[in-house]
Amino acid sequence: MKPLIAPSILAADFANLQSEVEMLNRSEADWLHVDVMDGRFVPNISFGFPVMEAIQRFAKKPMDVHLMIVEPEQYITRFREAGADVITVHLEACRHLHRTIQQIKACGAKAGVALNPHSPVSGLEDIIADLDLVLVMSVNPGFGGQKFIPNTYRKLETLKELVLARNSSALIEVDGGVNEENAPLLLQKGADVLVAGSFVFSAADPEQTIADLKSVSLK
Repeated sequence: MKPLIAPSILAADFANLQSEVEMLNRSEADWLHVDVMDGRFVPNISFGFPVMEAIQRFAKKPMDVHLMIVEPEQYITRFREAGADVITVHLEACRHLHRTIQQIKACGAKAGVALNPHSPVSGLEDIIADLDLVLVMSVNPGFGGQKFIPNTYRKLETLKELVLARNSSALIEVDGGVNEENAPLLLQKGADVLVAGSFVFSAADPEQTIADLKSVSLK
């Protein structure tokens, strides 16, 4: 089974946002990954509803929205209205995680939970069966272009064991430092969805780079 590829819009050329989204429409990308940062949960600020709505006008593929924000429960409905098909919140940002997951599903989106590099998979044991997606951060969230954290491989193995043990249908997504070199092993360890930002948008031929990632086989 081929992986799902979700290029991260954060690495796109925002002066040519429409053409970047149209390139992704033409490509073999499956989702458009949208990183939202508030400058509080992570030390960076990205974009909010106006940019998401602009992306939505041109996007022909599902929007995979990763909320790196505090109190995400206050904005779930707004993000859904702005075009989010998948909404992922951070384990570390949610006081009442189960309630937030229910809120995401109630508004018609798929629900995901993200884990920072320091957060153990065990934190998902009581909710994994309710999730559509688990996002494993393979860099510290907040900035693109960071170096991949090797411990991610072990974490993916542990997560995959949990997904199977609880008969969960959750997809496993990896975000941070993903490229053609580490993609085969990421898939072998359990990843279903690969997020790639600078690796795609800095390439001489982004469409071909996406196609290459899509055709990666298990190592």
